[in-house]
Amino acid sequence: MILNPLRQSAFSRFLAMVMLSVLAASALDVSATEGTPSFTDQSGRRIVLKDPAERVATIPPPAAAMFVMIDGGTQHLVGMHRGSTQILRQGLMGTFFPHYRDVPSNIVGEGYMPNIESLLALDPDLVFQWDVLGDDIVSPIRKAGLEVAILKGMKDEATARQWIRIMGAAVARPQKAERLIAWRDQVMARIKARTDPIPEKDKPRTLYFKRFKTQLKVSGRKSFNNFYIELAGGRNPAARDGSRWNKVVDMEQIFKYDPEVIILNSFESNLGPKDLYDDPLWAEVSAVRNKRVYRVPIGVYYWDTPNHESPLWWMWLSELLHPQLFSWDLRKEIRNAYDLIYGRTPSNEQINKILHVSQNGGSAYYAQFYR
Repeated sequence: MILNPLRQSAFSRFLAMVMLSVLAASALDVSATEGTPSFTDQSGRRIVLKDPAERVATIPPPAAAMFVMIDGGTQHLVGMHRGSTQILRQGLMGTFFPHYRDVPSNIVGEGYMPNIESLLALDPDLVFQWDVLGDDIVSPIRKAGLEVAILKGMKDEATARQWIRIMGAAVARPQKAERLIAWRDQVMARIKARTDPIPEKDKPRTLYFKRFKTQLKVSGRKSFNNFYIELAGGRNPAARDGSRWNKVVDMEQIFKYDPEVIILNSFESNLGPKDLYDDPLWAEVSAVRNKRVYRVPIGVYYWDTPNHESPLWWMWLSELLHPQLFSWDLRKEIRNAYDLIYGRTPSNEQINKILHVSQNGGSAYYAQFYR
């Protein structure tokens, strides 16, 4: 088969990405056999469990949802950070996994310092902690005689893939982990094959608001949201002004950016395009004038953070930025993905909730997601 140069370039990058993914798995030294739970955590420490973990406590807030996804339920999740309960107020976690509400969330004090008394009472086989504050929040767990695996802060796609593989190894489900990684590779390759050839001038200026209500904070060049914007064929003006991670801006800066598409975060409740459409201050911003403001969907977990549902977010964003290039059947994609990830099939009403149809429905190009 002979590929044209544009396709060949995208295909070559895809092969390189797959090879990097394989090398990453090798570097982690994750067990590749069901029933042999061993892996290297993200601090470089080798973890060998006698049996698949049956009692797991997760301290990084995103880790509880990802563990439920890998394990297929809450039966082995015995404790989590109180921040992990936030998703119950908005997404479908409580609907799909009602016992998630009953998981104790008192295992952490201030600053992610573990509550050792509470942890010991839960008797976990494995505790997931992250590296944000160094050994001060790790050594008390080890001194208590508990096994602890370190996870890095969830800042990029590579880290998300490592979390998936590590958790898959911990519960002896590496095959599920690799199916999820393969899904990510496939979706990413399909998007890149169409967005890589787009001339820079034809990529819409796309601004993601990490915060909107209390302050205007946008994501910069090194943020994971900039990665997703570029993957989907957009240009992030905050990345081009030198902003590295997240930047607080004022309306003067917004007018200079003049974004053609605005993406609102999923974390702030009661936030939607109407907040901008009804505000005269925003009327001359291109995205507002052309009704191209959208709130990020919320599934079982928030889409706008690196996690196990990310490919759905990439599809959603790519079609909004380039509706002439993409025609995902996103409702079907969600059903198929949720069957793979959770063993659940959402109803039409639940998909409407995921996609914020009531909030986003008045924005341009959104009808394709609910017809």
